[in-house]
Amino acid sequence: MSSSRLLPRLAALSLALAFPAPSRADAPLPSAREREAALLVGSVLGGTPMLEDLRSLVDEVGGRATGSEANNRSVEWALERFRAAGVTARAEAFPMPALWLERGASASVQGPGVRFAPRVAAMPFSTATPKGGLTAPLLEAGRGTEADFQRLGAKARGAFLLVETDELKDVDGLFREYDEAALIETRAFAAGVAGVVYMGSRPGNQLYRHSVSTGPRNTRPMMVMERDGAKRALRLLRAGKALSLTAALDLRTGGPYEARNVIGEIRGTTRPDEVIVLGAHLDSWDLGGGALDNGANVAMLLDLARQMQRLGLKPARTVRFALWNGEEQGMYGSAGYTRTHAAELDRHTLALSVDIGCGRITGFYTNGRSALVPLVDRALKPVEGLGPFTQVDVPVVGTDNFDFMMHGVANLIANQEPATYGPNYHARSDEFEQCDARTLRTNAAVVGALAWGFATMDEKLPRQSRAEVEALIRDTDLGPQMKSFNVWEEWAAGTRGHPLEGKPTPAPR
Repeated sequence: MSSSRLLPRLAALSLALAFPAPSRADAPLPSAREREAALLVGSVLGGTPMLEDLRSLVDEVGGRATGSEANNRSVEWALERFRAAGVTARAEAFPMPALWLERGASASVQGPGVRFAPRVAAMPFSTATPKGGLTAPLLEAGRGTEADFQRLGAKARGAFLLVETDELKDVDGLFREYDEAALIETRAFAAGVAGVVYMGSRPGNQLYRHSVSTGPRNTRPMMVMERDGAKRALRLLRAGKALSLTAALDLRTGGPYEARNVIGEIRGTTRPDEVIVLGAHLDSWDLGGGALDNGANVAMLLDLARQMQRLGLKPARTVRFALWNGEEQGMYGSAGYTRTHAAELDRHTLALSVDIGCGRITGFYTNGRSALVPLVDRALKPVEGLGPFTQVDVPVVGTDNFDFMMHGVANLIANQEPATYGPNYHARSDEFEQCDARTLRTNAAVVGALAWGFATMDEKLPRQSRAEVEALIRDTDLGPQMKSFNVWEEWAAGTRGHPLEGKPTPAPR
């Protein structure tokens, strides 16, 4: 069936699902806004260019680390697509603290009667090795616990430490990996190691990027070694073999520079100064094509903007479609936005981040704003047949809601089934085939209903003060999460989120 014939049927179906035939003759009919939401839902469920956009971004632009030529191409790619759809769009510059890109990485393990060359990937913000590589003893560090470092004692100084990992299965394991790495690296740096080598946690010997916990302040070579090669080295070490590692990490690094977000905008009608932000990050790491993280959700937001414009829908509030850069290095693009738009944040009524791949959306994290829960429930009424949806009212760090949360703006993260996300996270295998087309379109319908609900409802939550954000930190595990993601010090200094009392808001740079 052609898309021109399919779309009206899908719109009618979405109306029927959301608003069953009334049992009484005097039952109220759907409002105009409810009918508009159903029309948008039906449109994105149909034959739109969303999947072709994803294929183009992943296959033609490819992996797009911030600061790379591919990332610059992705900005122009996104601007062209917004403008081709008739949506006003602009690039907005923001500061990145440091440039980090890998040009090449190799390693060899050697010992008496042993030599092999496992594949390795430099960890973002690793330091480069001298030309020709760096050779140091390779020691088995177990899981990198406090007891493991006590066992190693003074031998750890000046050595590469090989840390054993579990195979990554899901998103819970991913967050555990981040938390554990921050502790392991703190112990390793205190012990004066030459560097840390993590056993790859991805199946199939996939290499991937995992940022050093101290970010640009790191002073050591750090890497991930393919899982089978690391297992071989561990077996040799545990059998009593003395091994050394020669690592050669060729990196392109530098000081602060400017990157760009892409902002598409559909201006509001009756409340144009009030803004909702729908965000997904445009950047990715470079080993794979960045389909799950986060090209799929970039394509989704582009398509929602396209369909709103095509259908002539007029939101009450201004809707901004934000394609962030610098997310992978520390959510710097969204942080830059909150600085550039600091004077407008009192009028930002919602900021959404969609960043957990292509798994089905099961609800939303409301990030410690319990008053958001009934508003989200109401906005999702047009797609309740695609549920059930459950809202989770805990704060989450790790994606582009963060700076909005720290500025007191009501914020959401789409909660998604893990699907193929965990094992392919930041990995070479993060390619187009990882995304299920039907699920991606269903997610677009869910986000579309949510966006239209918040763009048109009368209610809005007030912006929280710094004291209220501090209470959220005190009453939840938000503080430890911030420390594991290397953003605590900026908050404590007042340079990220609400400024400290008596300190001016940092000027946009």
